[in-house]
Amino acid sequence: MRQFASLRASARSPLLQVLKTSVAAVSAWLLSNLLLQQPLPIFAAIAALLVVQPSVNQSLAKGIERSIGVILGVVIAYSAGLAFGNASWVVLAVIVVSLLVAWALKLTPGSSNQIPISAMLVLVIGAQTPEYSIERILETIIGAGAGLVINALIVPPVLVAPARLAVGRLEASVASSLQRLSAALRSPIGSSELELMMTAARELRPLQAKAAEELDRAEESLTFNPRGSRHRITIERDRALLDRLSTLVIRAIGMTRALRDNYDAALVEDPTVSRIALELDRAAHDVRLMAGTTVGSARPAGVASEPAPTTAEVPALTAPLVIAAPNPSNWVLVGSLLEDLRRVREEIIGGPDA
Repeated sequence: MRQFASLRASARSPLLQVLKTSVAAVSAWLLSNLLLQQPLPIFAAIAALLVVQPSVNQSLAKGIERSIGVILGVVIAYSAGLAFGNASWVVLAVIVVSLLVAWALKLTPGSSNQIPISAMLVLVIGAQTPEYSIERILETIIGAGAGLVINALIVPPVLVAPARLAVGRLEASVASSLQRLSAALRSPIGSSELELMMTAARELRPLQAKAAEELDRAEESLTFNPRGSRHRITIERDRALLDRLSTLVIRAIGMTRALRDNYDAALVEDPTVSRIALELDRAAHDVRLMAGTTVGSARPAGVASEPAPTTAEVPALTAPLVIAAPNPSNWVLVGSLLEDLRRVREEIIGGPDA
């Protein structure tokens, strides 16, 4: 039913993640049994369940977050219990105080919730079992440690492939946008086609944001990851490529908007415009060379490819395009396209003096 759709994720977690979480919870339980002689160490198991995250870095953060919350909650509850006992009003007051302490310390939501939960349990259960406070802290540390170690040892995830795929899709889309501009300057098109071009150009921004998000996830997956060192150079190169592609996204959108706002079918007869179209084709070719995914080479799944010409590996842009005297009837559009094309060229070849 539609009202329950939010309860389901868009995709299942990897089965390996489920198995790692199970191993971590069982290990935490057994370790607490062994080290603390606890028959039912549920807090160790809970800590392990929460600490096993998609990356080792997230696991470390969760472990620290939960441990801090437990320790602060136990200290607040133990102090309140010694001073006022464990009456109902004391429990309620401790909840409020715990939340205020978390707010004052600017703690994360995980730690902020853990403080009052730990404090309530200590006041309610610890009144009959004084050693409960220390045991709760030790159980949590054991569970968090077990979750962190299991997540680091059992095939820690490396999210490099999704990042490369996202950057490859952005690269292909930027090149396609430049090629659409070239085609529009060669053959007359209608207003509906211009709007479709503008829509396609605007879709570059979500692709850019997706690529940045995937690179962030990939970098996080390599933090504290034993397998991370071999992939760091790849991520650094993709990050540098994304920075360059981001500039080209701005230029491609600007050129498309200028063409839509100033389009005239007579443009296709202007020799200057024909030369600009040729340079746009060359720029699209060189965008693919920037990414190391030349035309016809192996490309990520879902990214279009086309036959490779003999010069596929050779950059096509040469000298900057210079127009001595643009046609007075379309000088606004030609001037705008020339300026954006100049900046595209500089981004592709690495600078104005390259």
